[in-house]
Amino acid sequence: MSETALRNVNAVLLSERRSISAKKAPMKVVLTGPNDENLDVCRGKVGRLQAPVASVKPKSNSNAPMEAQVAAPPVVEIEYILSEDLKPLEEPDVNLETLLTRLDSKDWLTVLDGLNHVRQLALFHSSPMRHILNNVVTLVVKALKNPRSALCKTAIMASVDLLKAYQDDMLEVLDPMLLQLLLKATQDKRFVCEEAEKALFGMTMWLSPYPALEKLRPYVSHRNPRIRAKAATCVYKCVSRLGVDGMNQYGLEPLIQIAAAQLNDQLPEAREAARKLVVDLHAVYKQSSPLVSPVAKVAEEADVESSQPSDPWEAFCLSSLNPLTAQAVLRVTCVAN
Repeated sequence: MSETALRNVNAVLLSERRSISAKKAPMKVVLTGPNDENLDVCRGKVGRLQAPVASVKPKSNSNAPMEAQVAAPPVVEIEYILSEDLKPLEEPDVNLETLLTRLDSKDWLTVLDGLNHVRQLALFHSSPMRHILNNVVTLVVKALKNPRSALCKTAIMASVDLLKAYQDDMLEVLDPMLLQLLLKATQDKRFVCEEAEKALFGMTMWLSPYPALEKLRPYVSHRNPRIRAKAATCVYKCVSRLGVDGMNQYGLEPLIQIAAAQLNDQLPEAREAARKLVVDLHAVYKQSSPLVSPVAKVAEEADVESSQPSDPWEAFCLSSLNPLTAQAVLRVTCVAN
């Protein structure tokens, strides 16, 4: 075989190898934007998820090897649609038929699309979705646990719209969602953390304060200090909605115990929420003194020892808390006055 023919054969073999290598080149999905994970764009056409939009951007260097050009990963840009920019679905019944299947899909882009339809259904077609609400919430919570930040944030936005649309109807299925929102609110990824905080604060506005307090109460003693801090802030917001009559009906004693437990907490966020709650409870106590002051009157009539505190608020704190905790509460109210 001549040298020229041998070179031609080698060229053909090299071309075939490159062709096979190009076919096997992996295609990766890359999210661009904050934290190199996704593009946090709060805009887009309404009514349907405009993203994810995948586009392949090969390297511009024409001299680069063919394998490098073909293997250039596609870029997926995620647009987060604000609730006020959503529009009703044209065929809600058709979407409902496949909603649970899409939410449980292994393809995260399909789940993402389903979550946005959950938001539209909750805001504009809440009645048709009510009969599958429990299943929808379960799958939304599953998406909240997903490590992919884009999917997690969209699930948080879906949680917000569900809470806003169904309000107290969410109480029966709230526990797993509440835990995940508290966990996400303590994350280091700012754009996820901020969205979870919005969801928690929205929850304190859309749910009735009494049941919301009962749901939040276990978390103010959680072993995770960051969860305690978020829960303490939410508790304060719920108590603020009760008003004077509501606080008296709920009971000033359990409320002061909740607040006092956070006064010496590890994180300043929890301590600040506790201080504000103590100040509010003190103000309510003074306004409601005709309702609670008979305790002091009974003490006077019983001719108790002179060491008994003469201030009704001080007596209330000492009777509701241990001495050290009561002194911490009294210091807060003394400074506030």
